[in-house]
Amino acid sequence: MHTHAIILAAGKGTRMKSEKPKVLHEICGKSMLSYVIDNVKDAGIERIAVITGYKSDEVIKSVEDSTINTFIQSEQLGTGHAVMQAAEFIDDNSYVIILCGDAPLVGADTINKLCSYTYDNKKEAVVLSARLDNPYGYGRIVRNSKNEFERIVEQKDATEEEKRITEINSGVYCFLGKALKLALNNLTNNNKQNEYYLTDTIEYLLSGGYNIGVIEEDNCDIIKAVNDRCQLAELDKFMRKKINEKWMLSGVSMLDPDTTYIANDAVFEEDITLYPGVIIEKGSRIGKGCVITSGSIIKNSEIGKNCYIQNSVITDSVVGNNVKIGPYAHLRPKSRLSDNVKIGNFVEIKNSSFGENSKSSHLTYIGDAEIGENVNLGCGVVFVNYDGKNKYLTIVEDDCFVGCNVNLVAPVRVKKGAYIAAGSTITDDVEEYSLAIARSRQVNKENWVKNK
Repeated sequence: MHTHAIILAAGKGTRMKSEKPKVLHEICGKSMLSYVIDNVKDAGIERIAVITGYKSDEVIKSVEDSTINTFIQSEQLGTGHAVMQAAEFIDDNSYVIILCGDAPLVGADTINKLCSYTYDNKKEAVVLSARLDNPYGYGRIVRNSKNEFERIVEQKDATEEEKRITEINSGVYCFLGKALKLALNNLTNNNKQNEYYLTDTIEYLLSGGYNIGVIEEDNCDIIKAVNDRCQLAELDKFMRKKINEKWMLSGVSMLDPDTTYIANDAVFEEDITLYPGVIIEKGSRIGKGCVITSGSIIKNSEIGKNCYIQNSVITDSVVGNNVKIGPYAHLRPKSRLSDNVKIGNFVEIKNSSFGENSKSSHLTYIGDAEIGENVNLGCGVVFVNYDGKNKYLTIVEDDCFVGCNVNLVAPVRVKKGAYIAAGSTITDDVEEYSLAIARSRQVNKENWVKNK
């Protein structure tokens, strides 16, 4: 049986206190909407529609998939009204699963279970429910004295007795297309909010004698939606635990999983050790045998095998094998370190490359530079790359030695095997195997202190 999916993503999310659309807030480095879309795809559903509303351009741009249909709900007049915007998407003889863009934990298994129950029992509509200790904010599943499903009542419209019901509507449904369209065509906004509730389609079909069902999800955690920052943090914690357990079972040691933050798409090889307080952000890959200590933040970077990274920040960079970094080093975007490089404490690198076996052990700024192999940069070396308007390249070829407190004023080239004396300011190219000295001679004035 063909099944399509409609994802509701039109709301602003007023309780989030944010200009960003609610569904674009991230959990472990990935937007809630992206989770829902991926869950639907993982369930084998290929035809997908997303209903947008608040800042629809931003939401549509985030989808990044030309095969997904998007529809705009210009006025937010309820969930039923949102689905109405996709009426042309709904096929009479196919099933439609409807999900919320702010419920990112409803996975492929749950989606398939709901769909299978609907097909196998020849239902025209099925509601996914769950039981919560604190059901505040959710619509309640109302049953009659025979425990048969009767209707769904929203929190705002519920009586005090109905508010005590713990079985809630998850906001996930499966409909036969023609039944859904019929119910939408007969939907009214006769409620306290003057909105068109999708839940009322269930009541309409039930009253019309259609075969309606409710299937309960045992794991109440996965149906939780996000309405405020507290709930966002709760789901982030849930997902973080799931991600960390996955990688620990794959050979990554975490000394304190509760304080280790790993993005959803980060990739790890075996025998890696992560200290407490490590943050691995999206787009990162960590090679086999690495040790990353507390306070390190790695974002969108590739780290080779057997690296030791100590309390450092690495962004948009590539690091080779057997590299030592830190403590307190900062690799800014487009830093590229080859194998066996050492970057020590308080070294900052930006848009620069290091050849094999080169090192900068402390207190150095390297910007817009190409460093060859077997190069030693002494303490306090500064690559002077900016004249207030433009940035320029510095090249240090293989086997060079740059002494302490040297300024390399770009554009400049230090050729193979050259040495630069400590304290020099270099403005001209340095020839191969030569020694460059660019500093004033020392003058000692005898007895100057006594005679001043």
